[in-house]
Amino acid sequence: MNQFTRRNFIRAALATTGSVVVSTPLQAMSRPQLPSEVTFEHGVASGDPLQDAVILWTRATPAAATEPVGPTKVTWELSSDPEFKKVLRRGGAETDLARDFTVKIDVQGLQPNTAYYYRFIGASEQSPVGRTKTLPPKGIEQVKLAIFSCSNYPAGYFNAYQLAAASEDWDAVLHLGDYIYEYGTGGYATERSAEIGRALPEDNRGELYTLTDYRKRYALYRTDAGLRALHAAAPFIAVWDDHEISNDTWKAGAQNHSEDEGDFFARRAAAVQAYYEWLPIRPPMGERNPQIYRSFSFGDLLDLHMLDTRVIGRDQQLDFKRYMDSEGNFDGRAFSAAMADPDRSLLGKPQLHWLQETLAASTGHWQLLGQQVLMGKIHLPVEMMTSFYRGGSQDRTAELVGLKAASLQGKPITDIQRARLEQVVPYNLDAWDGYAVEREVLYQRIQGLKKNMVVVAGDTHNAWYSHLKDAAGQMVGVEFATPSVTSPGMESYLKMEEKAAMEMAAGMPILVDELQYCNLHQRGYMALTFRRNAVQADWKYVDNIRSSEFVEVARHSVTYKLR
Repeated sequence: MNQFTRRNFIRAALATTGSVVVSTPLQAMSRPQLPSEVTFEHGVASGDPLQDAVILWTRATPAAATEPVGPTKVTWELSSDPEFKKVLRRGGAETDLARDFTVKIDVQGLQPNTAYYYRFIGASEQSPVGRTKTLPPKGIEQVKLAIFSCSNYPAGYFNAYQLAAASEDWDAVLHLGDYIYEYGTGGYATERSAEIGRALPEDNRGELYTLTDYRKRYALYRTDAGLRALHAAAPFIAVWDDHEISNDTWKAGAQNHSEDEGDFFARRAAAVQAYYEWLPIRPPMGERNPQIYRSFSFGDLLDLHMLDTRVIGRDQQLDFKRYMDSEGNFDGRAFSAAMADPDRSLLGKPQLHWLQETLAASTGHWQLLGQQVLMGKIHLPVEMMTSFYRGGSQDRTAELVGLKAASLQGKPITDIQRARLEQVVPYNLDAWDGYAVEREVLYQRIQGLKKNMVVVAGDTHNAWYSHLKDAAGQMVGVEFATPSVTSPGMESYLKMEEKAAMEMAAGMPILVDELQYCNLHQRGYMALTFRRNAVQADWKYVDNIRSSEFVEVARHSVTYKLR
């Protein structure tokens, strides 16, 4: 374990408040005290693997109809084989209503780069068997990761999880956030929920505000067969985005939170507690602290740094509408001044300092930033953006793509046409484009360290591949963004049919200098395979999310090679 991983691990152990059972190699092999009558309908999970440790998780739902007062007990086992012919570790754990009957075991003293199998046992019922894996030591030649984000239960079935669960070669699953959504019935992407059998249940139809609300939503999501299957197939390394709390969260509020909805920080505390209860995560500073950023080493091949671009450091998002008059005219001077503010932050100073120092100390051949929002510049012509806000047509976009293509081919265009192309603004101010000064600070640090940098993102619900370039046009790294599991993407926001979305996706890399590829209409996930000289991204798409019956319909692959 390298220095920064060990430091985070020790801090987490010191901060633990007794909610996690720690298992060492000296754990007795005798069967613990008699377990309780429980069920395991929410499955099993593992996460936050290290070279010698991993978190095991389940929810031991009391079988009794009445709410129990005392603790609920379960037995857990770890084996080298799925039939449990050779049980390596056995122990007992207790949980209760204070933890929503969730169980976490931090199993330590394990072998690196090793697959293990685990299960939980109640008085008369046994959990499904889960498979997990520890991180590799030095000398590994390949790391394979599955990348996910944005799984909205009412929007459809989690078929992308089911598709990935069919593979057995994942080193880990990265979940970049929006694991749940906070909206109630009638909220975002719920229009067809009743029709497809994904309506929110009677006791969880409202928006989420309290600890009980969030807990019930996690319990609902974990009834999805695809999500349970993937959790049982591989260890997760997860971080939240905004919907685990509320849409467009920032450090002191959220777009989807108003004063009449109560205290925002009470809501955030409830959301954070439920997240830590229901995810197989080892919080760096304990389960009452919203600091979630942390690092993992995959031997000397890859160092992964999971960031929080939402909760602890983000300043409130800018909004184009604040800089438009009643006729839709844009005040570019005022907007530029706000964008140039050196104090605006996405990460917050403590996290930015931690990242800079961690990157400097890291010895991995590749550096991977696991975070929520797009880092690459997606700058679009002003007239295209104002057309979007006015409900504009696809024809305007096609015209601008044609002009840009002509310019790139050396064909003559007029000064007015050139100005139309060169007057650009960020497409998404909720992404790094809204915090460009801090992004440049980070880029300069990466350039100075001469690291092989890859960034992964979610949030937008669409697939993207961009070259990351600093203000001088120098290459900093690459970014791969995963499509959503179910949440609708740009095709929905702009009310485009599939053909129009495909045409726009083909034109976007022409309009946007850093953009190399995008998909604006399909749901799925992304796989990344790291080798010494290259990283390969594979986007995998499913044919539908309105039924649990599905097939994989398309793939797109790119390989980025080191020079």
